[in-house]
Amino acid sequence: MKKSRSFRRQLFSGFLLVSLIPLLICSAMLLQIFRLRMTGDAETQAAQALETSLLALDSLDEGVRGAAATLQQNFSVSRALFDDQADDTVVNNLLFHAAGDARSYARLDLYDISGRWRYSTQTAPDDRFLPTDWGILHEAAQAKNGRLVYIAGEESSSDQVLHGAVLLSDRYGAPTGYLVVSVSAAGFRSLLGGAAGVKNELALLSRFFRPVYCTRPAILETMADKLRAQLLAGEALTGLSEDYVYSICRHPATGLYVVLQQPEVFTRDTMRLLYTVSAACALVCIGVCVLISFQMSRQLFRPIGQLHDALRQVGRNELDVHVPVVQSNELGELAQQFNRMVIDLKRNQQMLVENQKALNEAQIRMLQAQLNPHFLCNTLDTMKWISKINQVPQVALMSTDLADILRFCITPEEFVELRQEVAVLMRYMEIQRIRLADSFTFSVHIPEELESCMVPKMMLQPLAENAILHGLTGVENGRLEVTAAEKDGVLSIRIADNGAGLPPELLGKYHPDASTAGHLGLFNVDTILQKHYGAGFGLYLENRTDGTGAVITATLPVTRREDSGHAEGLGR
Repeated sequence: MKKSRSFRRQLFSGFLLVSLIPLLICSAMLLQIFRLRMTGDAETQAAQALETSLLALDSLDEGVRGAAATLQQNFSVSRALFDDQADDTVVNNLLFHAAGDARSYARLDLYDISGRWRYSTQTAPDDRFLPTDWGILHEAAQAKNGRLVYIAGEESSSDQVLHGAVLLSDRYGAPTGYLVVSVSAAGFRSLLGGAAGVKNELALLSRFFRPVYCTRPAILETMADKLRAQLLAGEALTGLSEDYVYSICRHPATGLYVVLQQPEVFTRDTMRLLYTVSAACALVCIGVCVLISFQMSRQLFRPIGQLHDALRQVGRNELDVHVPVVQSNELGELAQQFNRMVIDLKRNQQMLVENQKALNEAQIRMLQAQLNPHFLCNTLDTMKWISKINQVPQVALMSTDLADILRFCITPEEFVELRQEVAVLMRYMEIQRIRLADSFTFSVHIPEELESCMVPKMMLQPLAENAILHGLTGVENGRLEVTAAEKDGVLSIRIADNGAGLPPELLGKYHPDASTAGHLGLFNVDTILQKHYGAGFGLYLENRTDGTGAVITATLPVTRREDSGHAEGLGR
């Protein structure tokens, strides 16, 4: 009973702490979360406003570039700018058509190479000559590759706050004149529209942080001077007052800085009120948590105690235990799951015993099955000695090789060293050379450092057999060569012949679905490699570049025995 009362107190204290700590933290962070939400919304609105403004400036830049591309190298335009003999109506129509939507907020003019005004989308300017040794035309002439350049508020026309120009040329690359775009404050008002929002102000500054445009012209000069001083000093932007928040970005094409002025979201009085409300809510939540924690600790204790006792019985391997289900909530479901678990555990124990019994029987049958291969090996040894007595060396050699191969096959190891695999392959090739009356030669070139690499047992023999059956049959002076190399942790073993080569459908990464028929050995080897090492490994089939035979490459990761000892190779 003492332990029970102690556990109930711990349960009550735990519930109380788990309830109070999050509530207290939430109460303290309520203002901060609300502030972050409002600040985030303001930042999102600022980002959207700046993005809208940048897109509007992009439309201006793209419209001028499109007009320049249309007028560039146009014969009528080049002729009109070169002399006065062109049809002005045609050139004006071309200019109006090229300007497109940009005419609604910008003025486009054509100047000849000397800076003399010729054509415009609006009325003729007051000053019909622009200097070519300074100003916007000079900037355009100095730009590389006919690039569009901008100058803010530096031209003679006072109502135009932004100028841009691009040098035009004819089809031979000779400069013919200039396309000049001018945007007034009214044009920017039409271009930007309501991008800033209702409560915000939007301003444009030049690349030298000089005023260009503002949705409220009365504050443009003062705000621009404040922002310029703060930007040059590397300070935080406060502008005219700390009651406003400022966001700034630069438009890369025009070089203009877009500045957004937003009212501050929170004030000190608002923050004080939110803190007071949060503290009051925290006090109320403390009282509620005390009552709820006490009641929950009483209800949860009884079923938890029953589960604890049942678990102790299971720990003693008493699997006949049963927990009564007296509640229909999560604890009742937990009791049901516990009862099912005990039943499944008891059933699994019985199945484990039965499986172990079946495994033992399978091992016994496997040992019995090994008697037949051993009998064959002993019979081959007898044939070897009889052939030696009767002086038939070929039979003796084939018997010895076959017996060695059989002994190697019935060993329990699934992986062997490459030197052992090569030794078995040598035995097999001796049998084939005797059978085929030395119609082919066989060679192995494997670096010594790769001989200890582990490979699947009987991997090379099916590949060599495939090369003999499908490549060297009927070929005079056949050659079969086995080589190995390592690169980036991947072991590549190549079996090459000088036979008839492979059909086109088999070339490349081995695909068993299309090529299994007649090549069961390739299918088995590729399947073994992929099952052990993954789909990235396996067989790759190709023909020699000189057209004299095929090459089969087996790839697998480089692995070696963990211990320092090496298995003994095959002996005669």
